[in-house]
Amino acid sequence: MKLGRLGVWYSTDKLNGGQLAELTGIVEKNGYSALWYPESRGYESIALASHLLSKSEKLLIGSSIANIYARDAFTSRRAMVTLNDFHGGRFILGLGVSHIPMVEGLRGHRYDKPVATMRAYLETLHKDLPADTEAPVVVAALGPKMLELSAQKSMGAVPYNVTPKHTAQAARILGPNKILAVEQKVTIETDPAKARALGRKELSRYMVLPNYRNNWLREGFSEADLADGGSDKFIDAMCLWGDAATIRKGLRAHFDAGATHVCLQPVHADGDFAARDRIIETLADV
Repeated sequence: MKLGRLGVWYSTDKLNGGQLAELTGIVEKNGYSALWYPESRGYESIALASHLLSKSEKLLIGSSIANIYARDAFTSRRAMVTLNDFHGGRFILGLGVSHIPMVEGLRGHRYDKPVATMRAYLETLHKDLPADTEAPVVVAALGPKMLELSAQKSMGAVPYNVTPKHTAQAARILGPNKILAVEQKVTIETDPAKARALGRKELSRYMVLPNYRNNWLREGFSEADLADGGSDKFIDAMCLWGDAATIRKGLRAHFDAGATHVCLQPVHADGDFAARDRIIETLADV
């Protein structure tokens, strides 16, 4: 399995089955190597992967992420093997520990220590696989300890809501020959007020989650940067905006910092799929 330079990340619960097929076709037609999707409240992750794989021919499909509290490691292993057997080895299982509200509030499970829980999950997932098999598994890792675990027990990491500064740190921890697939929000909008409004709306759901807040503080943002919807400095770092050349420069900064793959997330007004598709088409040659 070879993950190319660019991918697209998109919140799939915004779309119905036909719209998902249309998006998959657009991403594949424009030469991206992968389409990444989250564990949403609307669709079950593995069933969704099966649909996306069936609507593409060469595109890699990656969960970013499948919540480890949503299915046990045995089930994830069988799903990973099954999807790859049925679809020519095109599925990447991205795993994450999710967040307390999604685990305890939504699912009614107990949220345990993230690194220890993920370690046990990965060890069980790899159990009984053929000795020469490298499972197509990556981990949603933000902190140093989870990044170290990603290097030890998986093909690499899929950090979300990070800057090139974090990418450089992650690359050093992961070391060579590991996947570092970084998500970056983008919008082709040159008006600062409009661009930042789009960014703030997209980021609002993440601003209350401790995992992300703690990582942003580690990156050097202040509590003031994270208050009241986020400072301009913070929003500009999280959601690249401007003309295509400006955004390409921001995406290349991740590669310069050590990313092996960047999955851009189109940010646009609700329902404005023409803007989404324009972003995908314009930035396909970064």
